[in-house]
Amino acid sequence: MKTAVVTDSNSGITQAQSGELGVYVLPMPFMIHGETYEEDISLTQEQFYTRLDEGAEISTSQPSPETVMGLWDRLLQEYDEIVHIPMSSGLSGSCQTAMMLAEDYDGKVSVVNNQRISITQRQSALDAVELAAAGFSAAQIKEILERTKMDSSIYITLDTLKYLKKGGRITPAAAALGTLLKIKPVLQIQGDKLDSFSKVRTMKQARAAMIGAVENDLKTRFDNLDASNVWIAVAHTMNYEAAQDFAQQLQELFPKNVGIYVAPLSLSVACHIGPGSLAIACTKKLDIEAERKNYGL
Repeated sequence: MKTAVVTDSNSGITQAQSGELGVYVLPMPFMIHGETYEEDISLTQEQFYTRLDEGAEISTSQPSPETVMGLWDRLLQEYDEIVHIPMSSGLSGSCQTAMMLAEDYDGKVSVVNNQRISITQRQSALDAVELAAAGFSAAQIKEILERTKMDSSIYITLDTLKYLKKGGRITPAAAALGTLLKIKPVLQIQGDKLDSFSKVRTMKQARAAMIGAVENDLKTRFDNLDASNVWIAVAHTMNYEAAQDFAQQLQELFPKNVGIYVAPLSLSVACHIGPGSLAIACTKKLDIEAERKNYGL
């Protein structure tokens, strides 16, 4: 069986990277003052943050059914089946829409609801490519990715409360008090929710809180204190130098974790938190050989 892997631009995989990685990427649409733009096609990271800084009204959307089915139809002329990995169903309706559309494809399209976003969604797509190359079917890949959906966390610290207030996630009074006290919230994405994790005063404290959270995950959830069996990634919103510095700090802390990946957070996340953020993601590596034994491959 020849299996195609599809995700969306919430994964952070660019159109330029898609061919190199063997993943097909649907661009996510954004509405800016009523006009539609597509991420990484008619809307670059720089343009997005310029419009955000100008106070433009920006809202996220999802690919139209015609766009999704058009890509699937083209791919099924070359491939036998498709694994489709949208962003978390708890953060967007695009997953439910894709699942509904897939019902008309007679089992040829398997939509994965593993509640990932941004760099953890990217890792799911890369895992799917590896699983497909190892001989797993689209349905089996879906089962594996959904079974391991909680083997991942993202921790994010914000530079400003402005965009949480704008999006209605905190009250204006809380935002004003937080700004006055110079509070930097640390948020957590685990599963389908964006939750508060801790509150600190400085970026140094925020880094320490995020590192402590990952160390706790390694101890209690991944049983791997040296981080050798997890993927660690650093993400940011227009904060590249700090992200590189944080990655170096993590590399020194976890020397057995080779090649910490650094990338911008997807614009769908950036829309709600604004520029200047810093994040760390930790995702348990799939044991491909163990899965082959499970499925008798």
